[in-house]
Amino acid sequence: MKVLVATLSTLLHPLVASAADVSLLHPVFQNHVVLQRDAPIRLWGDAAPGARVTVQLETTQVQARADRQGHWETRLPAHTAGGPYQLKASTAKGVVQQIDDVLIGDVWLCSGQSNMELQVYRTLDSRSEIADADHPNIRMFNVPKQSSPTPQRSFGGTATWQRTTPETVKDFSATCYYFARELQKSVQVPMGLITASWGGSQLQAWISEKALRAVGEHGQTLDVLTRYAADPVAAAPRWAALWETWWHAHGEGEPWQPDAPGDWQNAPPALGAWDDWGVPQLVGFNGMVWYRTSIELTQAQAAQDATLLLGPVDEMDQTWVNGHGVGSGYGADQPRRYSLPRGRLHAGRNSIVLNVLNAYRRGGLLGDAQSRALQFADGSILALDAPWQYRIVPRSVGAPPRAPWSSAAGLTTLYNGMIAPLGHLSLRGVLWYQGESNVVDAAHYPALLSAWRHNWRQRFGATVPLLLVQLANYGTPPTQPTESGWAQVREAQRRLVADDAHAGLAVTIDIGERYDIHPANKQELGRRLSRAARHVVYGQAIPASGPVPRNARRENEGVRISFDDVDTALRSYGNDAPIGFEVCGDAIGSCRYTSATLSGREIRLRIPDGVQATRVRYCWADSPVCTLYDRSGLPAGPFELAITATPSP
Repeated sequence: MKVLVATLSTLLHPLVASAADVSLLHPVFQNHVVLQRDAPIRLWGDAAPGARVTVQLETTQVQARADRQGHWETRLPAHTAGGPYQLKASTAKGVVQQIDDVLIGDVWLCSGQSNMELQVYRTLDSRSEIADADHPNIRMFNVPKQSSPTPQRSFGGTATWQRTTPETVKDFSATCYYFARELQKSVQVPMGLITASWGGSQLQAWISEKALRAVGEHGQTLDVLTRYAADPVAAAPRWAALWETWWHAHGEGEPWQPDAPGDWQNAPPALGAWDDWGVPQLVGFNGMVWYRTSIELTQAQAAQDATLLLGPVDEMDQTWVNGHGVGSGYGADQPRRYSLPRGRLHAGRNSIVLNVLNAYRRGGLLGDAQSRALQFADGSILALDAPWQYRIVPRSVGAPPRAPWSSAAGLTTLYNGMIAPLGHLSLRGVLWYQGESNVVDAAHYPALLSAWRHNWRQRFGATVPLLLVQLANYGTPPTQPTESGWAQVREAQRRLVADDAHAGLAVTIDIGERYDIHPANKQELGRRLSRAARHVVYGQAIPASGPVPRNARRENEGVRISFDDVDTALRSYGNDAPIGFEVCGDAIGSCRYTSATLSGREIRLRIPDGVQATRVRYCWADSPVCTLYDRSGLPAGPFELAITATPSP
């Protein structure tokens, strides 16, 4: 009998150990996690299909049953702020997961592109900021970068909740951290900060497929993305056909065809960044360049499956082999590998053509010569060592569409990979800093921003507060009125917030940097976001931002603009009167600068001669000079308003 007991113990021991290693709770629930206070606490995870899962937070206990896929979800009753607590999930078969050091407080999702991603160590006074970062009640969680054509349940890598210390804060989002640090001065509860950001990302990548389809402009492209999720090789020519349709409407000829005519020039053998070729037109060039080369194949080589290797391309390519689209990629650090099934190649000469788009800094085929080759199914490799030619595309052609499976430039890809895994997590609010990558097509931004708002509120709550960062100034100040994609995006952000009682705006038009798209003064941004949160989320009796325009009315030979949320009175920095005001007609190009005078909480503008005044603009440029503030030192943000008639007495 003793022998039998010992044998059973030996057999059972590894089963128990294995069960202890099973994670019942979703990876967003780990040691040091912060759960949202004053609202039912959503929890979910995975277990054996049909298993009953018991979840306990201190003395509160609830149960859930896993479905056929092994997924379970439940809710704990609302708790007030406090902790630390223990959270435990278990099954009747002895699978147990315990989470320690759990706090109940306010959870914030901080998302967007590189200015939200920018780390604390890259900000002003970073050494002292990092050294002083000892905030045990501020917890941080970075969602791993993951791009996907379909919604994901799990993260794309390992992630952990961390207490805020000098060791952990330096690589965390500066905007998110400085916001929470400032907010805790008036809202003294634990803060949980979740960041999900991707540099260079367009808004389209952060919206679900269903929400994007509702916008009504991406149906065919989303159909290609659906095909790509099932068969990337089959999707490549379908996308190429859409790309070619765009080119036929904007460009000339069909440069992807073998031996296509045109002004082709010989490229340096080493290729690399085109800025270094010694071609004046390509120094600092942001736009499209065509590349082409050829390769000779034997009958045996052409009869095999193959892979086209191109090395890293900065930043987007559309690629053809023998006139047929084979792939498209995005990202300067992503080596391109395109599958070529049998039949795509033939014996003799084969053409390879790329269209390369670069929108920021250096562009081109950046890898060394060894990175560009054909790799065959039998393991052999043939270098692409024939001469390359190039052809510059005029800027007037514009920017081509991006393949929908591209990471930061795709459709739904980052929503699927980084937001969907967060489930329906309970949040106090969302901080959003994005828009720089959409300025080239700013006319479509308002519809996308509205779709994003609806989409994220469907996931995180119908009235979840949204705190938007209005784009900062960047680039050369204007010398005359001009059209501006940056200004259009700012206006879309302003209008969305103006019509939403659960949204706030942080104006940053005075804290950007002329030569750096990533301004380092994220401390002031954190203060302004905190102020917006105190008003919108916590109901404190302070204006959410600086002066906000209410209306613009015709008054005799001028225009009167009234402002709300003004601390005492409007002020002009550096002069008796503010600058940057324009009076415009309906037509593009009709705007003229005009003089302004201050009067309490109003601005009076002179209508320039010859202008049929129908609208006014303020600080309408990529990098305007803005001088209108109030006593609190907060700026009035850029805006455009229609001029209305003054009511009769």
